[in-house]
Formats: sequence, structure tokens, C-alpha cells
Amino acid sequence: MYILIFFLAHWFLSLFFQTFFLHRYASHKMFTTSRVFERIIYLLDYICLGSSFLNPRAYALMHREHHAYSDTEKDPHSPHFFTDVFQLMWATVLTYGDHLKRLKEPESRFTGNIPEWPLIDRIGSSIASRIVFGLLYTWYYVAFATEWWMYLLLPIHFLMGPIHGAIVNWCGHKYGYANFDNNDKSKNSTPFDFLMLGELFQNNHHKHPNSANFAKRWFEIDPVYPIMKVMHWVRLIKLRKAV
Repeated sequence: MYILIFFLAHWFLSLFFQTFFLHRYASHKMFTTSRVFERIIYLLDYICLGSSFLNPRAYALMHREHHAYSDTEKDPHSPHFFTDVFQLMWATVLTYGDHLKRLKEPESRFTGNIPEWPLIDRIGSSIASRIVFGLLYTWYYVAFATEWWMYLLLPIHFLMGPIHGAIVNWCGHKYGYANFDNNDKSKNSTPFDFLMLGELFQNNHHKHPNSANFAKRWFEIDPVYPIMKVMHWVRLIKLRKAV
């Protein structure tokens, strides 16, 4: 029971900060916030993603490229140019690495307005940090695992962020239905996207990339949007009007 609770907590907490901070804030600036709260969610993002910490600048640049070149040969992670999800993941890792190491000069339209915290960026991307988090996950399993099969979940903890990204990029551009013609292959994989916290409403998102609510029809539910509304009401963040 402890293992399943830990796995689900890590899955949803890391996914929440990936969609809330990295995607909706760093990449799209769907809301504004104070410097203090930005640093708080920056730190929580590092803690929750742990061994799979993703640099916000590299993530945002790659994601902006994805929107500009969705499902074309310039798209850094369209599933329609790879035979399987593992090839897509590897290509994404290479593009992300180029941005992380600043080996690739991004187009000027993709730069700017991206949160950066050099100290956390260096620590989070370091091999030492990834190893420490990996050891902590392993220690927890050694302490609380009661069945051998539970250890099969352990590798997912190590690569939680990239696994989330692979699911969204693969399924969100291959399977499901489309509300809009976006001149790409984006899909809404499911109208009840709880397991991926709204990220699989890719067709809706590509039509309205600045909208904080990924759900667009009455039967669609984006579980993160109500949380953002509450944060807006209590003035932790200020949602911007989608254009």
C-alpha cells in the first residue's frame, strides 16, 4: 500500500508541476505571478520531478518549437516521424540537450519571458542530484516494498518527466478525436483526462495555445484549470485572457 501511495503521489505531483509550471507558465505564460511565488513553484517543481528534473528554459524553447512546427519535419517530437515511442523519446532528449547546453541557437520568436533560476537549474540538471533522488526512491522501495513486482515501478520514478512527455506527445498526436482543424494531427485522446491532468487535450490546446483551460466542450474536463481558478481568486496568480 505504501508503495502504491508513493507511486501515485510522485506521478501526479510531478505531472502537476510539469503542466502547471513548465507548460502553462514557462512555455505559454498563461498566468502571471509574484517573484516569490514563482520561486516557490520553481523549487517545488525541482523537488517533485526529482531525478527527472527538466530545465524550464530548455523545456519552453522546445515546446514553442513544437507549436510553431506541429507535426512537420521541424517538430522536435511529432510521433509521425518515428516508428515507436522510444525513438521519439530519444530524439526529444537530443533536442532538449541542445537547448540545455545552449548548443542550438533558437529562433528569436521563441526566446524571452522564460523563468530562470541558475542555482536550481545547475543543481537539478546535475548527475549528482539525479543520483541522490534515485537513491532516495530506491531506499523507499527497499524499506516498504512487500512484493517483487513493486520494484517494476521503480524505473518509472527515475524517468517520470520524460515518460509523461512521451505519453502526451505520442498519444496526443495519434489517438482520439479532434474538435478543431489545426492543420496538424493533434488529437484529444480522451474527454476525461485525469491520468494526465488535461495534457491529452492536445487538439484543443493547439487551437487555443494561450488558454489555461484545455477543455473546450461540455463533456471535457481539465482537472488543473479549477485549481488555477482558485489560485487566481486568492491572488496567488493572475490568469491572462486567452487570445
